[in-house]
Amino acid sequence: MGEMTLPLLDVELVRTFVAISETGSFTRAARRVLRTPSAVSMQVKRLEDLLGRQLFVRDGRRVHLTADGEMLLGYARRLLSLNEEAVASFVQPAQTGTVRFGAPDDFGTRFVPGILSRFASTHPLVDVDVVLAPSLTLLERLEAGELDLTLAICGGDDYGRSGELIHVEPLAWAGLRGGVAHHAPVLPLALSSPRCSWRGMALAALDRIDRRYRVAYCSEHCQGQLAAVLADLAIAPLPISMIGGRLRCLGVAEGLPPIGNFHVFAHLRQPAGPVTETLARHVTESFVELPALAPDERAAPA
Repeated sequence: MGEMTLPLLDVELVRTFVAISETGSFTRAARRVLRTPSAVSMQVKRLEDLLGRQLFVRDGRRVHLTADGEMLLGYARRLLSLNEEAVASFVQPAQTGTVRFGAPDDFGTRFVPGILSRFASTHPLVDVDVVLAPSLTLLERLEAGELDLTLAICGGDDYGRSGELIHVEPLAWAGLRGGVAHHAPVLPLALSSPRCSWRGMALAALDRIDRRYRVAYCSEHCQGQLAAVLADLAIAPLPISMIGGRLRCLGVAEGLPPIGNFHVFAHLRQPAGPVTETLARHVTESFVELPALAPDERAAPA
């Protein structure tokens, strides 16, 4: 009696499955794989029928992996990586060299790892030199020819206009959940250096309502500001996507004004080579595919 032949996984179904897993949304996955949301839903059904397992569960507008889906994800990524490696070895020469990429300090652990992972999947032999620094410093290094591509945060200043706008997000006041720092008569703040646009936006917002404050802690590194907030020694202006867990949003109820949105721009050194342009495309796509911000979930009241 012959052995049972197992079905083969369609690479396109696997690619769509991974896209949904990484974006948490059928709609955002559809944009990544260049299909309609209904076509993506049909692909998921085909894959689930093939494996005889449910791979996703819906939670409002988000979708999450089931236990079987989590098990499949590791296999799926390995299949796609091997497929890309095999095809690339025949249809395109391996690109080598170095690209110099700059990003603001607080992006180092939040966004840069995903960007590097995406880039490595298409350019595994290209080295990436990563520089984390304040936005103005990064732009100066780009102008000096020391960087090929950099991200820069702009709070409405002129230096963002020459780049490509790739992300907009609200700034909010962050305090320790259950903390009392914001009750102080003179509001203690944890801020970055005077060159930071977030600092300027936050102080301008307080000045508009004549709220007394003092810069109690100053650090160019976001972790330094977070340390002061987590110790309940100060509050800080942070992207709303960073506020959650032990931190909560403070606002009108606490006598604090809205701060406004900040903008993230991508700047390329010209002329840009094909490797730099590819990295820039991965950067843009990484921000496009970010999960939708849900302030009510990320910053629930204490």
